Amino acid sequence: MRYRLPAFTLLFVTACSSAGPYGYSRTYAPLSAESDAAEGAREYDPVMAERDKADWKKAKISVFGIVQKRSEGAAGMAYVTLSVRTLEARNLCEALDQDTCRVTVGEHEFAVVHALLKLAPVDDIGEKSVNRGSLVRVLGKLSDDVDPDDGTPVLKADYYRHWPRNFFVTTASRPDMTM
Repeated sequence: MRYRLPAFTLLFVTACSSAGPYGYSRTYAPLSAESDAAEGAREYDPVMAERDKADWKKAKISVFGIVQKRSEGAAGMAYVTLSVRTLEARNLCEALDQDTCRVTVGEHEFAVVHALLKLAPVDDIGEKSVNRGSLVRVLGKLSDDVDPDDGTPVLKADYYRHWPRNFFVTTASRPDMTM
């Protein structure tokens, strides 16, 4: 019995610690619902998606992008223009403490896509709402629609995760982050 209490305490402490909604960890930490939604998803490849549109429209797609523009979409959804970025394997941190780590994406855009998101109330209005400069991960399918202004694909989201401005970094921050 003496050994069960410390083991239980250790299990409890490790089970309760998490990277939180904004992923404060050394490596990317998907949320539970995000892991489920991402099962079987392919990382968006604009060249291959253009070459084989029919195949890519059948697949579940994953995109990390910085919001360039937000407007109203159909049926009360948000229509966002995303500057697509690569997710870095290791997050940048200001110190050894994981609480100083931020989800990190590449500083350079490699594509533009548009996404239709059904925003949660907390992400729709307010200081931390999805808006220009936010990072989102979108999981969904490419639709038959293309943006009327630039002809780029429109992704219909089944799931999204949001980081408000200043809650993530790009690789451009590498000189400012010590770890």
